[in-house]
Amino acid sequence: MLALRALKGAVTPVLERIPVPEPGPRDVIVKVVAAGIAPGMLRLLETGAFPNLPTTLGHEAAGTVAAVGSDVSDVVIGDRVRVHPNLNCLECGYCRTDREMMCSRQAMIGHAAFGNVDMPLYDEYHNGGLAEYVRIPRWLMDPLPPSVSFDVGAKVHDLANAVRALKCADLPTGATVAVTAATGTMGTATVKLAGHFGVGRLVLVGRDLERLAGVRPLSGKVATEVVALDELASDWAGTGGLTRALRAVAPQGIDAVVDFISEGPAITQSMAALATGGTLVHMGANAAPLALPAIAMMVNCWRFVGTRACTRSDAQEVLRLLASGSLETDELITHRYALADAPAAMDAIQRRAEPMWMTVVNP
Repeated sequence: MLALRALKGAVTPVLERIPVPEPGPRDVIVKVVAAGIAPGMLRLLETGAFPNLPTTLGHEAAGTVAAVGSDVSDVVIGDRVRVHPNLNCLECGYCRTDREMMCSRQAMIGHAAFGNVDMPLYDEYHNGGLAEYVRIPRWLMDPLPPSVSFDVGAKVHDLANAVRALKCADLPTGATVAVTAATGTMGTATVKLAGHFGVGRLVLVGRDLERLAGVRPLSGKVATEVVALDELASDWAGTGGLTRALRAVAPQGIDAVVDFISEGPAITQSMAALATGGTLVHMGANAAPLALPAIAMMVNCWRFVGTRACTRSDAQEVLRLLASGSLETDELITHRYALADAPAAMDAIQRRAEPMWMTVVNP
């Protein structure tokens, strides 16, 4: 089969022909119909977060069951499914309390490992879904409702990440919420889900005004305003320009910031615009220091919450919303590529020469 592979000593994935996987006793083989591409994958590859190389990339996948192991009796060939990528021990306190992304053995199929302990499940199931077939343990398979497309099914993980971020914000009803990097994958997912979490007002932060205008309709009936970084004074990064812009939009302060910006001072400046008791939830992997004195956080009762992934319950919540028809996300899929064009897709998502919300590969 054809697969997009990461090789040892290389930072650019390549297409290779490899054998179709065979199921173990408790495994399911999924014929991939759609697989997602995550913008941060190459950066993680460069930092050495993929310990098992070579490997097939891709932690987001949906398709049909092609084969099952000898101990699997509750799955039928042809079943529509999505792959839940989180590999965890299932036994620790985190795993038993809906916080499995904090498990010391947390890793993702076709993606990175986040700890330095032995990870037997990741060693066994590190190959991902940017291929014609993927092998997973039965317990990582979720039924895909008939009304949900395979493309959307492949992106449930990103939608579930947005659910987790919004949950972490602990929002009051009618909250004013700023979403940074609002024109990206996670930003658009959060905008689309905001109304389901009682958000009363959105402030979308991004670099380009025109791209922000394109995202604005995703918020539905939620009142929405935009702040474009390129429209601020050229010295905004060093003079607190983003904080002033957010305060101009919300003089009483922002109730929560859901932050996906991966670099630079926007994280500090958006936090400084919080209302008393407000929360900043960060899922952008920003390496810049948070340049706020502790006394500012104390006096304003601000909270900083980091979260690196969703949980299984978050993903199942998204599936319920999709199945009920109360959440429609097909418009979020802006780009589709053939598997043979996956390297070009990876390049395009890094360059972002045009708006790219969610990107899928269809083998």
